[in-house]
Amino acid sequence: MNLDDTDRQLLNLLQGDFPLVSQPYAELGARLGVPEEEVMARVRALQEGQVLRQINAIFDSRRLGYRATLVALRLPPKRIDAAAGRISQHPGVSHNYRRNHTYNLWFTLTVPPGEDPEATAHRLAREVEAESALYLPALRQFKLGVFFDMTGDSQTPKAAPSSPVPSAPSALNEGDIALVQALQQSLPVASRPFLPLAQQLGLSEKALLAQARGLRERGLMRRFGAVLYHREAGFAANAMVCWRADPARVEELGQALAAFPQVTHAYQRPTYPDWPYGVYTMIHARTRKECHALAATMAEKIGLKDYLLLFSTKEYKKQRVSYFT
Repeated sequence: MNLDDTDRQLLNLLQGDFPLVSQPYAELGARLGVPEEEVMARVRALQEGQVLRQINAIFDSRRLGYRATLVALRLPPKRIDAAAGRISQHPGVSHNYRRNHTYNLWFTLTVPPGEDPEATAHRLAREVEAESALYLPALRQFKLGVFFDMTGDSQTPKAAPSSPVPSAPSALNEGDIALVQALQQSLPVASRPFLPLAQQLGLSEKALLAQARGLRERGLMRRFGAVLYHREAGFAANAMVCWRADPARVEELGQALAAFPQVTHAYQRPTYPDWPYGVYTMIHARTRKECHALAATMAEKIGLKDYLLLFSTKEYKKQRVSYFT
């Protein structure tokens, strides 16, 4: 899809600062200097062109009481597609990729309150007869802020103070849960898109918006905004960079790596005898060559040469987890 300057500016606004107001597309139009109708037409075109995936609330699953983990499996190449299909059937699997390593299938798993993600991960590994499995829950979060700068001059999310994982879940009432269920739906492209959600919940539009802002202030909602198809948006290459770090330097290295604007995720995860990599960063670029160059720059910056670049070579599944369904 050919994007003009207004499309690119709009995509940046949609990702980072979607207004929680009665007429959000009108407000976005005011910022861009175009009519509301044009903004909505552009949003529809971006959706049809497979650049814009959806606009909805992005929640902190841990604060909702859910538990998540990254899992890596080693499978014979001839069985990986069938195994990936079985793994993707699990409703808690949101991302599932083939990567260029002997640990060749990587997926994220999120389970609701009361379920054990480790037990579920190992059960899935047994079902697909994986040769080996790595259970890799986040131990510490250094950065979580997916933002694809479409103009080259926007402020990308900065690294926040690192925090141990998991954080304590928040106390939720029935109204909170109903609001989460509604706001995780993709927002319609209409002049007053929050109105049908409010009617669905038996709330006034004003009350729904106030409660939505309240979820954000309480830290349950990380942001409200757009999710892009990153390849179609021009960021065709992504790599998981796994760093072999001295445990005494993990905090220092995690913070330094998270400071790079091209890093969208940065975590500390467990190590194993056959897997000594304890710090993980996700980077996105337009080509694999750019990913290699960026990783080399990062390595030089932190003075660490032992790392792996794992590229996704096939996407089996990518979708948001649905909470309380």
